[in-house]
Amino acid sequence: MATADDVRRIALSLPEAVEKLAWGMPTFRAGPNGKIFASLDDDDQTIGVKCPKEERAELIASEPAKFFVREGHDDGYAWVRVRIGALDDEEELRAILADSWRQVAPRRLLEQYPEAGSPRES
Repeated sequence: MATADDVRRIALSLPEAVEKLAWGMPTFRAGPNGKIFASLDDDDQTIGVKCPKEERAELIASEPAKFFVREGHDDGYAWVRVRIGALDDEEELRAILADSWRQVAPRRLLEQYPEAGSPRES
């Protein structure tokens, strides 16, 4: 079962990823001044990651034990919450974090690291 420590380790393994405290919780960004691609909730049991709003409802409906939206907080944003303990394994966590990283990474990073975040990368 994945843990908050796994989230931190995997998130920081992505190219130029940094951890920065925001709103009292750890956030992970694509570069020192980059956009947030993940946040670790204060319960250390859930993370928020980027997810296109048009895909979110289907994702939640297909796996409600894993994915959810915090009503009144995430509604207007392209984010989804993930229950860390409900994930199948570390590879699934890696794929989720890498996908979120790719959604916010600047073109420079995407071009420099075209394979970044692939399931086999550590």
